[in-house]
Amino acid sequence: MREVLQVRYGEIFLKGQNRPMFLRMLVERVRGAVQPLGGEVWLSDGRVYISGASDTDEALRRVRKVFGVHSVCRSWEVDKSDFLGLCQKAAELMRGYTGSFKVNARRSDKRFAMDSPTINREVGGYVLEHVPGLTVDVHHPGRVLSVEIRDRAYLYTEPLAAVGGMPVGCNGRATLLLSGGIDSPVAGWMIAKRGVTVSAVHFHSFPYTSERAKEKVLDLARILSESLCGLRVHVVPFTDIQMQIHEKCHADYTTVIMRRYMMRIANAVAEEERALGLVTGESLGQVASQTIEAMRLTDAVAQLPVYRPLIGFDKQEIIDIAQRIGTFETSSLPYEDCCTVFTPRHPATHPRLDIVLQGESRLDGESLITKALQDREIFTL
Repeated sequence: MREVLQVRYGEIFLKGQNRPMFLRMLVERVRGAVQPLGGEVWLSDGRVYISGASDTDEALRRVRKVFGVHSVCRSWEVDKSDFLGLCQKAAELMRGYTGSFKVNARRSDKRFAMDSPTINREVGGYVLEHVPGLTVDVHHPGRVLSVEIRDRAYLYTEPLAAVGGMPVGCNGRATLLLSGGIDSPVAGWMIAKRGVTVSAVHFHSFPYTSERAKEKVLDLARILSESLCGLRVHVVPFTDIQMQIHEKCHADYTTVIMRRYMMRIANAVAEEERALGLVTGESLGQVASQTIEAMRLTDAVAQLPVYRPLIGFDKQEIIDIAQRIGTFETSSLPYEDCCTVFTPRHPATHPRLDIVLQGESRLDGESLITKALQDREIFTL
């Protein structure tokens, strides 16, 4: 008899003949999450199991952040041939609890002598007899005691929801434009939840944005890296480009031109990272640079497709997700962002391509981009 973490997956069940590939990837991601804690990870009969971790609580916390995991629970592995021992462990798990309960048995091993209703009845009866203060309520129980009969028997009472989604790496690569704000970390988390391996680009405008502002973004990347299975961040110096745009372009168009240069640089980084798309945290109509017209002009300079997981979300919905994934507090720290530098008083919300091109013709675009890429810093978190 031993305690194990039982890990369930959800959407992977739908993958048909490709399911083994997705399961192998999920096991790798779970193993990577708990690797610093030691222990063993294995796949058996529709479940992933973990045993022997040095800190079970920390292992539980880490695994709940792994994309592809639907739920996790502490469970006890019992020899299914020892039905009395199984009942005794069930009673032990329920001891100290008073209120209503029911037993929910699942017999995956059809060779087992008892069917599920019989297991429910026998285990429930034993628990009632040996644990005072309990009543049975099969419709609205206060606690559910689960019994799974697989290669061995597993008992548990409190499965914990995890993030769901698909294992990182099963759906290609993308590069995230990561700011210090609330939206872009959420966008990166959401695209990774669909199985995408993510790298990131951050634009840093020193001295107008401080070193602490850069550290804030790296802190956000560290938070994301737990679920993203690591994150490489390219920190690109952007001051020279912004200064030229501010000095030589129409004041109302500086934001959209700045965004176009960000897209060009992010596209170059994405190609180095073998990414197949760019990801932004834009939400339609949230600010001047996020109108349909403005986004059309910024997309025009990207050779890769641009994905916007938050395009239809309002701000409160984005904040709710940021709070849930743990990025909101860091995103809310009051350190400046390059997007707030030289912000025009009246940014163009319906920008015209001819004015954009006229402004860009005054810039030494290729050399500015080349220098920015040469001078970047790369952090692997």
